[in-house]
Amino acid sequence: MATKKGSKGTIRGRARASLPDSYKEAPRHAKRGGKTSPDERVEITIRLRRKPGAGEPKAGSKPLTRDQFSEAYGADPADLEKIEDFADESQLEILETSLAQRSVRLAGTVAAMQAAFGVRFKAYRSTLSKLSFRGRTGAISVPKDLLPIIEGVFGLDNRPQARPHFHFAKGNGGRRPRAAALADAGRPMTPPEVAALYEFPPDMLGAGQCIAILELGGGYRSKDLTAYFKALKIKKPKVTAVSVAGGHNEPDGPTSDANGEVMLDIEVAGAVAPGAKMAVYFAPNTDEGFLAALNAAVHDNVRKPSVVSISWGAAEANWTAQAMRDFDTACADAAAMGVTVTVAAGDHGAPDTDDGSVKRARADFPASSPNVLACGGTRLVGGANGIASETVWNNRDGWATGGGVSEFFPLPAYQKSVGVPKSINPGGKVGRGVPDICGNADGQTGYLVRVDGRTVPIGGTSAVAPLWAGLIAALNSGRSQPIGFVTPKLYALGRTAQALRDITVGDNGVNTVKGYNAKAGWDPCTGLGSPRGGALAAAL
Repeated sequence: MATKKGSKGTIRGRARASLPDSYKEAPRHAKRGGKTSPDERVEITIRLRRKPGAGEPKAGSKPLTRDQFSEAYGADPADLEKIEDFADESQLEILETSLAQRSVRLAGTVAAMQAAFGVRFKAYRSTLSKLSFRGRTGAISVPKDLLPIIEGVFGLDNRPQARPHFHFAKGNGGRRPRAAALADAGRPMTPPEVAALYEFPPDMLGAGQCIAILELGGGYRSKDLTAYFKALKIKKPKVTAVSVAGGHNEPDGPTSDANGEVMLDIEVAGAVAPGAKMAVYFAPNTDEGFLAALNAAVHDNVRKPSVVSISWGAAEANWTAQAMRDFDTACADAAAMGVTVTVAAGDHGAPDTDDGSVKRARADFPASSPNVLACGGTRLVGGANGIASETVWNNRDGWATGGGVSEFFPLPAYQKSVGVPKSINPGGKVGRGVPDICGNADGQTGYLVRVDGRTVPIGGTSAVAPLWAGLIAALNSGRSQPIGFVTPKLYALGRTAQALRDITVGDNGVNTVKGYNAKAGWDPCTGLGSPRGGALAAAL
């Protein structure tokens, strides 16, 4: 991803410089939608470097506590003071500061933000969602003396950043699946049925654990959760909504089309780990909101999640480099504190989009972060004696598991011996391979969940992230310390452990992008395979 620089100049007499990797293109599928009022209120987040000499945290044999992490790898108070002085000079209000998250949240008018960060805002309206938003093009600039301490500035542009990776199965809303699609006896299942096929340990229920779930829209209704778990004859887990950066649990709000995502996440994770508590972090669907939700969960010293489930994402090309680096850094923070981060790999195959004009294979982010457990999708069919068949999820209608090779992150050490191929794009190089593992995702064999008063089948790799999050929480409940950064441990197990079921049939080609093929061993469709819960518990 090329780095483009904006102009240098001075504001209020201070020399300025462009913030590396902050360049943004004009938004796709959007038109100019009027003017941005100079008096409109804008809230942003500045992320700072770690304190000098701290180095980068690494996942060790013994996780750091959140307090230990903040002390060792947080921001330098002197750097925070410099940002506070800059805010005062720029007529910006300080909303919140955090040494642990290395963040300062600021608010001010459009006019003040434009002057402070050398940007010009334009109003846009999406031609797809019809939503209006504030956009910018070019790079962000900051006073030159602050450049060494600032890693990123987020929220100036509030275009939608990610999409939920869930899929309503055909047959919902009066439509029935094609007869050919049901030839293998595939059918939607409850999460406990899926867990049973995957041999999840029935005596490990996640007691004493907290699962964090990140949501960028939608909401849940407690009465739906009560009815759902009552029907499953499972005690409803404790669910807490946590507001981040102005996001809220809004099942009747403007983003209610994401309710299916929220309910899928809670009900799948809650059904396979009913002893765990659920903390749902609601944030706006912007780069700032997404990053704020992740940091809020990872550094939450009250609920102390041991697992974070993320079912939202977008192709790497849709992110700035500063956003991917900061998000990945937050995931590395989680690993150092023994927190597992599970992430959906996407629902539109190798191109990672339903836009037919895209002709390249693209990995989804944050699944492509090397510090997460990236979750691909399969079509799972049960039989009288367990799993009858399991293949790569690809409905041949644009819906298929994401997966591929990162064009941003290099190949991590734990993948160097598994045969990650070159990207199928022209001149493709070997980078981080996605996904790491997989699970049931085809909507036709997916999950029966309750949404807005109805029980419906839903699939997507969105279901796989909370499925694995629930499994990790369940396994954590039987350990003296959490599994933590599980990804390299899974690669180290090898086939002799029989902890993962290798998926060797199918591909994730969509539209004119041929995609990748499944094969024996790791592949860019289903990773190392789907879980064998009991064997995995023993192996770990």
